[in-house]
Amino acid sequence: MPGDIFLGGAGADHADPQVLRLDKANRHGLIAGATGTGKTVTLQILAEGFSAAGVPVLLADVKGDLSGLGAAGSPALRPHDAFAARAARIGLGDYRYRAFPVTFWDVFGREGHPLRTTVADLGPLLLSRLLELNEVQEGVLTLAFRVADDEALPVVDLEDLRALLAWVGARAETLSLRYGHVSAASVGAIQRRLLVLESQGGAHLFGEPALQLSDLLLAAPDGRGRIGILAAKALMTAPRLYATLLLWLLSELFETLPEIGDPEKPRLVVFFDEAHLLFDDAPKALVDRIEQVARLIRSKGVGVYFVTQSPDDLPEDVLGQLGNRVQHALRAFTERDRRALARAAETYRDNPGLDIATAIREVGTGEAVTSMLDAKGAPGPAQRTLIRPPASRLGPLDPDARAALIAASPLAGRYDTPLDRDSAAEMLAARIAEIAAPTEAPSARRFSGPHSPARSVPRDGSRAESLGAALGQALIGELSGPTGRRLVRGLLGGLFRKR
Repeated sequence: MPGDIFLGGAGADHADPQVLRLDKANRHGLIAGATGTGKTVTLQILAEGFSAAGVPVLLADVKGDLSGLGAAGSPALRPHDAFAARAARIGLGDYRYRAFPVTFWDVFGREGHPLRTTVADLGPLLLSRLLELNEVQEGVLTLAFRVADDEALPVVDLEDLRALLAWVGARAETLSLRYGHVSAASVGAIQRRLLVLESQGGAHLFGEPALQLSDLLLAAPDGRGRIGILAAKALMTAPRLYATLLLWLLSELFETLPEIGDPEKPRLVVFFDEAHLLFDDAPKALVDRIEQVARLIRSKGVGVYFVTQSPDDLPEDVLGQLGNRVQHALRAFTERDRRALARAAETYRDNPGLDIATAIREVGTGEAVTSMLDAKGAPGPAQRTLIRPPASRLGPLDPDARAALIAASPLAGRYDTPLDRDSAAEMLAARIAEIAAPTEAPSARRFSGPHSPARSVPRDGSRAESLGAALGQALIGELSGPTGRRLVRGLLGGLFRKR
């Protein structure tokens, strides 16, 4: 039906169409189920439906399978007979294969356009979670961000942040009078955490050119929404980096997009796979922030769909915001599993003709218990639904096909070459070099010679601004070229290591 995304067929003969209404798609959603029950295919067919309706999509491709959205399925492939039979069974008369417009993104720049942000844009709260800082260390990091703002120091990448922390540590006594206590031990601990993050590949996330959110809202020439696919297989080796990136994207969309109320269709739909990672060990302040954003971002025209194994993976306040639900099978081998299954069943609107808990336990691969919002925004009764087959390829693209799509992308060349403008590291290097530069007294210059006793003094004669020759030279080494930074990195860590 116009304005709907067809999900599949319900009822005894699967003839009852189950649809997701586009005008209710910004009320968010949940795709849940055990491993191997069909969550990825459901995500794929929803992405197809949104794209066909002209809605841009952003999704994380955790297993690499979703790159197949960029190619049409084929009758020559193994699932064709099963797909054709299912389409006929649920009344999908115009089922045909086709590709969808995709844009590939990759933090590491290997399987898509590089996706970057700046350290300043990420902010101290998300960065503290990424670095697993304690409360005291988070306070010091927040102080450093405030110093950067007050002193007009752009903090773009990890080199800038290391330089800023060294600057803050060196001026701890002075800064404490204005901003509060600066713990040298905390500065050292943060520096060490940054080294760990860098060893995990986190440095790739930070830099310029940074992602422009408008590039996530593009449409293809034929009017279909582009599907942004974030390569996340490598990111999953650093789960906190993955979770922080997705939370930053959600926060940026919330802060940047204007209010539009309840649109006829969303401006953008975002799918968060492995959604439990967003909440694992998250501080209450961050969970509260996610719940607030989930509640309010729908008025910005953004729909958020969480993909996870069990509804229990999400905080109750967040789960309550998810109006459209697709529940694949949950296993109930243990008492804990049975409690989780019962809680999942309780979140659905009753259907007198369906034992919801039994249906959730028994649905096969490609089946699900669904509940979509109706025209009034109320949850529909739970239905056992046979999910429609995808039109795009099931499984990943080969590397050559992916490379061809990346080269043909409208964003080709925009993010590929990193920029290295003057930012905090370079500005602080120049500032410290000026402070530490020796200036000879006039009389010493007049009588200087091989054995002259000339002394160097600071340019303005102030001892307070010298920062100490040794520290000044160490900072200059840290803030100058890459070789110097590598040589001095250990020294700076040692300066703040002991309490």
